[in-house]
Amino acid sequence: MNHLTLSRRKSLALALLAALPHMSSLAAPEAPKRGGTLVVGSTQVMRHVNGAVQSGIATAVPSTQIFASPLRFDDKWNAQPYLAEKWSLAADGKSLTLNLRKGAVFHDGKPITSEDVAFSIMSIKANHPFTTMFGPVEKVETPDANTAIIRMSTPHPAIILAMAPALCPIIPKHIYGDGTDLKVHPRNSTDVVGSGPFRMTEFKAGQRVVLERFDKFFLAGKPYLDKIIINVNPDSNNLLLGLERGEYQMLPYATSSSELKRIAANPALNLTNKGFEGIGSLNWLAFNTAKKPLNDVNVRKAIALTIDKKFISKALHGGFSQPADGPIVASSPFAIPDVITYPLDLKKAAELLDAAGFKAGANGERMKLSIDYIPGGDEQQKNVAEYIRAQLKKVGVTVEVRASADFPSWAKRMATRDFDMSMDTVFNWGDPVIGVHRTYLSTNIRPIVWTNTQSYNNPKVDELLNTAGSLLDPTKRKAYYATFQKIVTDELPIHFINNTPYHTASSKKVMNVPTTIWGPASPYDEVYFK
Repeated sequence: MNHLTLSRRKSLALALLAALPHMSSLAAPEAPKRGGTLVVGSTQVMRHVNGAVQSGIATAVPSTQIFASPLRFDDKWNAQPYLAEKWSLAADGKSLTLNLRKGAVFHDGKPITSEDVAFSIMSIKANHPFTTMFGPVEKVETPDANTAIIRMSTPHPAIILAMAPALCPIIPKHIYGDGTDLKVHPRNSTDVVGSGPFRMTEFKAGQRVVLERFDKFFLAGKPYLDKIIINVNPDSNNLLLGLERGEYQMLPYATSSSELKRIAANPALNLTNKGFEGIGSLNWLAFNTAKKPLNDVNVRKAIALTIDKKFISKALHGGFSQPADGPIVASSPFAIPDVITYPLDLKKAAELLDAAGFKAGANGERMKLSIDYIPGGDEQQKNVAEYIRAQLKKVGVTVEVRASADFPSWAKRMATRDFDMSMDTVFNWGDPVIGVHRTYLSTNIRPIVWTNTQSYNNPKVDELLNTAGSLLDPTKRKAYYATFQKIVTDELPIHFINNTPYHTASSKKVMNVPTTIWGPASPYDEVYFK
């Protein structure tokens, strides 16, 4: 080796040494800062904050801050430790063992034990509208204070995903185990005692929820924020104005195309569509199949044939949404492309209505129907409902578009089946067992929103879903779900419109905006201000 080579190596080594301090400062991540109040805007009105007995994003956002869950998930669908530091699923898929962190306490200082986990899971099974989520669970054993063993009657492929924040909040047995009906328990919204990073200090129905940092949270040093305020405003444009003025720092579940374009162009704001993979949101038109004339499948098909989903996505949604054709979101490994579809065909729609016995009268009218929609998201709901009204008029169907005062009012109409048709946004919740089965199983026709409120009843579909829900082999599961998707798109209890283009808008001062698979329906313990 010559002297020149040595000199070059020596010079390179010295250059690297000189650069180390600079390189180190570039590589070192910014240390999260503590303090500050995050104001979150929402169009959704929450009835209470207990996610153990209520589904939906209105409840999930505050519930996941107040109550911890056994596990949480990253952006790759991987389970991560949370209240449970370890877990193991038996080889036969019929038991899940959770090993809880020691020293974790509720907001009132009482220890969180396996008894609370057992109580929570059995309470969710008994009260939550997602009956399939814990359907196979028979009991939860508690061999010691820090071990909970979930025993199931059949293999349950969705059980680990069901341990997620929005699906399995751990609630205190010493508060909720007093014999009061959990669905109407006063502590669901007053003097709430949780297990998560924030404790609730104020709840004003239809207005706001105030959460403050819980200093004894079981993850040391977290959360970083001092306070979270969730303000409710049904007008999404007012929320955007507030974000632009700095009154809000985060707007989750934004969908309006004009607002999304405006946010994307604002240099002070961030916009992301990450964090919604878990919920798998579908925007659809639901039919009350127990009412005439919608109990006739040909009437439902005729209605579907009047709707141009490409027009909805491009013109009404500004190209942000994508048309949807089936009950399982296209991004799911269980979705199939060859479902039955209904491309726009007004002539065929009229022929089906004629064949069903609904011929046009002297004034051209065949029938009168009503269509409802969820208040607060006009572009996905009201505007689509108005478009469907106009389209159906072309084939002689007169439609009244009915507005609800707020979300609870709309939910009551759905629960009591006081509707003909309704726009709805419903989630797959990661696994079909959790978010899909509930809509189609005849055993889940219940007076609760986001169950089988369509009154759809097909024993073959029940059999397919129940079998698929107990199979651990994904290939075998997919075969059952394929048959299910073809039947449902043929019988059409629901006409699928589009994938909901959810985004989270935030101030660029907000760091670690939740972008895991559950996104804004995750704990905000890692969020901080720059």
